[in-house]
Amino acid sequence: MSTGVTAIHGDFAEWHPAGNPWLIAVAVMTATFMEVLDTSVANVSLQHIAGTLSVSSDEATWVLTSYLVSNAVVLPATGWLGRYFGRRRFLIGCIALFTFASALCGMADSLGMLIAARILQGLGGGALQPVSQAVMLETFPQEKRGISMSVYSIGVIVAPILGPTLGGWLTDDYSWRWVFYINLPVGIFAIIMCLIFLEDPPYLKSAKREQIDFIGLGLLVIWIGCLQIMLDKGQEEDWFSSLFIRWLAAGVSVGLVAFVIWEFTVKHPIVNLRVLRDRNLLIATLLMFLMGVILYSTTAVLPRFLQTLLNYPALQSGLVLSPRGIGSIIGAIVAGQILSRTKIDGRYWMAQGAVVLALSMAMFGSLYLDIAPGNVIWPIIISGFGIPSIFVPMTTFSVATVGKAELADATGITSLVRNLGGSVGISLITTFVTRGTQAHQALLVGHLIPHNHLYLDRLSQMETIVAPHSGAITAHSQAYGLLYGTLQQQAALWSYIDQFRLLAVVSLLLAPIIFLYRKSPAPPKYG
Repeated sequence: MSTGVTAIHGDFAEWHPAGNPWLIAVAVMTATFMEVLDTSVANVSLQHIAGTLSVSSDEATWVLTSYLVSNAVVLPATGWLGRYFGRRRFLIGCIALFTFASALCGMADSLGMLIAARILQGLGGGALQPVSQAVMLETFPQEKRGISMSVYSIGVIVAPILGPTLGGWLTDDYSWRWVFYINLPVGIFAIIMCLIFLEDPPYLKSAKREQIDFIGLGLLVIWIGCLQIMLDKGQEEDWFSSLFIRWLAAGVSVGLVAFVIWEFTVKHPIVNLRVLRDRNLLIATLLMFLMGVILYSTTAVLPRFLQTLLNYPALQSGLVLSPRGIGSIIGAIVAGQILSRTKIDGRYWMAQGAVVLALSMAMFGSLYLDIAPGNVIWPIIISGFGIPSIFVPMTTFSVATVGKAELADATGITSLVRNLGGSVGISLITTFVTRGTQAHQALLVGHLIPHNHLYLDRLSQMETIVAPHSGAITAHSQAYGLLYGTLQQQAALWSYIDQFRLLAVVSLLLAPIIFLYRKSPAPPKYG
């Protein structure tokens, strides 16, 4: 029987940092939490940003897209950048750039300035997740790695969940600019902690600087940039009926193929794709993509469901969703304890997490319009528990057979595919909800016929209600309008139900993939 915390190459045990591991964890996780929070904290502020800067809502979405593009470009290159500059210097520089760019975002007086600042913010924030994960994997001894990944999971999973709540509160009570200004004290604290406690391992100090792979970097920018813009504008442009979207798709295809070929052949690649020859890391990459689809799509679609169909204000919808953080914290702690202190095969624990996640999606698929907040809160908490049940052991399995020199490359790639999965999930579920609503509306309209007595009775009831306020002449047309509004609500509800049930199926599909991981012997015990 294998344990959930799998054995990693013995060279990890050769070096331990001088500082307290938990203080190092606080230093790097503060920066990571701040960065992951920023992927969703601005979502609820877009309407306010558009109004302040006198731009349309569609133009304001570039505030999100610009960040995701620059963030995604840096993610897979963090291993090379850490070796080139030194991980400690590189991480502190990224935190400083992210914090400075946050200040520029808050001061922006035009959309162009805000987009430029968000690009800088994404460049600074892209490296924080994978570098933090690599630091924590090296800092803690093997037998405590499950607990350390629980802490990492709490930061990565809870931050995008709390983002809409925090963003709604700051925007409603203060200003959208404080969504960015709040990063300043957090960033300064993280820099100070990293300066005091963080150090580079010996193999990084002795590493030789490699030549810059300018061609690989250019191809990376092309295909990721085209993909993010295509996903952001696809629904607005009616996808492949648009020549613009078709050109973007061609850019993604050609750029990605050329990038993969180049990175496998060049001597010093900007992204070391050769690490994907490791079976566990390859499986983790697929799982991380699907987890990104599930996590980010539900985070995006649930606030929309609550605000458009249940008429919740932004802050209240965020508060209803925030208990997922409670479930995530409990799930991460339980997973860390079980995988570190028992002989449970981590794959079985991940599989139960997939089943729990599917159950929560199925519960969302049974929602209706006349529900209390508790009907949403319980499946939210359950989904929060299921996600770290998968994520905690997965982060350990993914690097179980990866050498220390390739650790940063591996974490950079897995972080990239999680973000790409999030972008794909948000784009697809938005499209499916919109088009599903249209399809259900077309089906429901077929029931509004003169021979349907239920329809005629309902129409008559509405006319009776409206007539005292508008008069008998206009009551008939107003009753039609109210009935059509009810039809649109029901069509949208069925569309949301379809998507939640689809996510339940995707969650169940994680289970067979999980068992493709290699079993490993029990981790060594350190005295």
